[in-house]
Amino acid sequence: MNELMERRLQTVRDHMALECACDWDAVIATFEHPRYEMYGTGTVYDGEEAVRGYFRASRTPFPDQGNEIIALAHAGDTVLVEFWLTGTHLGPLRVGGQVIEPTGRRFRVRMAASFEFPPGGDKIICERPYFDAMQVFQALALS
Repeated sequence: MNELMERRLQTVRDHMALECACDWDAVIATFEHPRYEMYGTGTVYDGEEAVRGYFRASRTPFPDQGNEIIALAHAGDTVLVEFWLTGTHLGPLRVGGQVIEPTGRRFRVRMAASFEFPPGGDKIICERPYFDAMQVFQALALS
């Protein structure tokens, strides 16, 4: 494994651990340009302000949201990650115009994400989580 590949893999490991710790300044520092493209919903959060808004919105219903890495792979300028997304429904969950009050129920769903890097660089330029939002609702017995 070459040095750049190892640095990229470590950046992704750090990024995911920092998300669990809710250290948003450090998460932002793993990016060259903060950007999330949510494959399941098609929503794009581009730029620091939008990404910090995503962090706030996603942690309000699930303040203990975490991830457990299952596998990592490096391909070209991309790192692929398979992981378990976990959390407990402890805050209001906004879905469309509806608010679902906290249930206290936990979820654990399998997901994947790709992390794109610029050629020759080790800072993330885009994270693309791949998921089915219905899995979380089913795990929380909301569907």
